[in-house]
Amino acid sequence: MDDLHKNIAWYTHSGSKPCRQAAAGEAAIGVSFMSRGAKLKAKGAPIEIILPSEGVGWDMECAMIVEGTEKLDAAKKLMDFAVTREASVMYNRAYAVVAYPGVAKPVKHMPTGFLEAMIDNDFEFASSNRTRILKEWQRRYDSKSEPKK
Repeated sequence: MDDLHKNIAWYTHSGSKPCRQAAAGEAAIGVSFMSRGAKLKAKGAPIEIILPSEGVGWDMECAMIVEGTEKLDAAKKLMDFAVTREASVMYNRAYAVVAYPGVAKPVKHMPTGFLEAMIDNDFEFASSNRTRILKEWQRRYDSKSEPKK
């Protein structure tokens, strides 16, 4: 991270902004979401999506019902639909990795080999150490962060 930091002009608070900036010619490189890059490339953006040799970071998307919601029945219907094969087929239009087994098909402009490149995330460690990790990141790298709005 220290070597990468030397080459970072600024950090944004948006996961897709670096990719949008590269697609618009405002930056030479943007470390961003692959799915955003694929969408922009599909619209004709002159970008290439590169898998870093060190591996690809990823996160887990999730959904939940907020306790006390006034529309519990509607929320349950949405959650029931969200875990269906039909929903995963819809998700797969933009995202190459979906939860429903056997559904994922290649997404146009996504590089091959990204599944193998996905790092081994330890979500329990990250969650248990979140405050410490963020504090250390801020100490070392926050000087290049855009101001929060």
